[in-house]
Amino acid sequence: MSVHLRNNIQVIGNGATAIVFAHGFGCDQSMWRFLTPSFKDDFTVVLFDLVGSGKSDLSAYDFKKYESLQGYATDLIEIINAVTDQPVIFVGHSVSAVIGLLASVDAPDKFKCQIMIGPSPCYINDGDYIGGFSQNDVKELCDTIDRNYLGWSSTMAPAIMGAPEQPELGDELTNSFCRTDPEIAKHFARVTFLSDHRDALPKSTIPTLILQCSDDFIAPCTVGQYMQKTMPDAELCIIDNVGHCPHLSSPDASTLAIENYLKKMN
Repeated sequence: MSVHLRNNIQVIGNGATAIVFAHGFGCDQSMWRFLTPSFKDDFTVVLFDLVGSGKSDLSAYDFKKYESLQGYATDLIEIINAVTDQPVIFVGHSVSAVIGLLASVDAPDKFKCQIMIGPSPCYINDGDYIGGFSQNDVKELCDTIDRNYLGWSSTMAPAIMGAPEQPELGDELTNSFCRTDPEIAKHFARVTFLSDHRDALPKSTIPTLILQCSDDFIAPCTVGQYMQKTMPDAELCIIDNVGHCPHLSSPDASTLAIENYLKKMN
């Protein structure tokens, strides 16, 4: 199967360096529309949908392959190989930030740097590590998704988005969640929220920007602080924003943080 068709890859521009954007759970590549205009003149912008999301080929969703985030990391390396033979700038939101993390460990030569927006290598509190949720919290979340995915989406999407002064963004995220195939979404949710990839953090040696919101119950600042301390070459930037999707609710601040980081990289 063509990687381009499998992941609905879209390429914009022809800059010397590719910047690859990867969306989070329940979303698709359209979520990057406020950021990409700032980069398309200087970079080759690469957008894609995770298998099971957006306009990807749903027939390619293999429940065994995607039983762990490693399956998506393998896809990401294939996507990079399909669009360029040079190292890329990778921008991943939420779970895709961790997918990028795993890919950067497997194939560090494919990455110039990685920018992680709202990442969390582990959502569950563990001793001194504060991921934001108890084991029981995550169990209840997954059980609720299993029982009533659409109802959970309608309730949780606006809370995940935050941005109370922009309710239309919460509606957009709700609609995006509800468009996702429920069986795939339920599976992906368990893989996402039950994963623990803290062991990959010290193995990822490429330059990293961790971009987090000041008020995000999905990925609290304690997570970003832990990641910065654990990764060999990581910088933490906290945006003054409520919610988990600053690329939608605070695109100017997100763009500025990314641009400032890339300037220091050059």
